[in-house]
Amino acid sequence: MASLRIPARFNGPPGSANGGYTCGLVAGVLGAASAEVSLRAPPPLERELGLERTTDSVTVRDGETVIAEGRAAEPPSDATDPVSPEAAAQAACEGYPRWTAAHPFPTCAVCGPDHDGGLAIFPGPMEDGRFAASWTPDASLAYEGGAVRPECVWAALDCPTSAPLANYGEGPPIVLARLAATIVGPVRAGEPHALVSWELGRDGRKRQAACVLFDARGAALARSRALWIELREE
Repeated sequence: MASLRIPARFNGPPGSANGGYTCGLVAGVLGAASAEVSLRAPPPLERELGLERTTDSVTVRDGETVIAEGRAAEPPSDATDPVSPEAAAQAACEGYPRWTAAHPFPTCAVCGPDHDGGLAIFPGPMEDGRFAASWTPDASLAYEGGAVRPECVWAALDCPTSAPLANYGEGPPIVLARLAATIVGPVRAGEPHALVSWELGRDGRKRQAACVLFDARGAALARSRALWIELREE
């Protein structure tokens, strides 16, 4: 049986994998240009996970437990005006104290300030209500030739969508439940990019947001739409 293994480097909450990275791996198994992946349980790290495939879907299992379900999907159509990497870096810098002060998962490989060797994506608010973060992908995230691996692009498209929705220590954490994404242009290691995210809506504990990844010329290279769930009060 085919299997999937998530490296410990790409962790999210303690003891589990980053949701966006996991979704990107599932999308890669699908081989679809655009995909939607739902997370059903925390994805374990460094463990062989079973894969069940149909014509247009993939189910990931840890024993009898369903971890994720993915399917080919229409690409997210949400769009926004580009932001330069410099402006995104300024927003990230100004928002860093708030982002890190009550971070629920500070060792997250994508947005955690305490992860050694993470993607270091720290979204900060802009004056127009959107959030932005700068990102210059490290060469370790890329194939030979410099193209960033798709699962790492998916990871980068994940955490920024939490920024417009998070409680920032004034309520329970939120966790990723579903991520849809499409990559439409090459993301190059060593080049500056901007990630721009904004809220789409809320319904009880359910919250939705979108994100676009821009290059330095303002071209949209990838898009995502995410569903987050606020954890219940203990």
